[in-house]
Amino acid sequence: MSATQTFLAEGVSGSLGSVGYGLAAIGPGVGVGIVFGNGTQALARQPEAAGLIRQNQILGFAFCEALALIGIVMPFVYGQ
Repeated sequence: MSATQTFLAEGVSGSLGSVGYGLAAIGPGVGVGIVFGNGTQALARQPEAAGLIRQNQILGFAFCEALALIGIVMPFVYGQ
């Protein structure tokens, strides 16, 4: 490798955890959108089941956000 290539590789390796988390945050973001989108449709179709639907929405949101929080911690756990 030339000196320029080595310099670029060192600059990228320091922020790989941030790039990885940015890519990993796409999944929970899509999951939260699906949870609340389908919950809104369910509330529109059966308003009498609002309590149960809202409870399941909150549970689904918590699981999706737990994945995002785990993604924040992993670069620190496995980082150098």
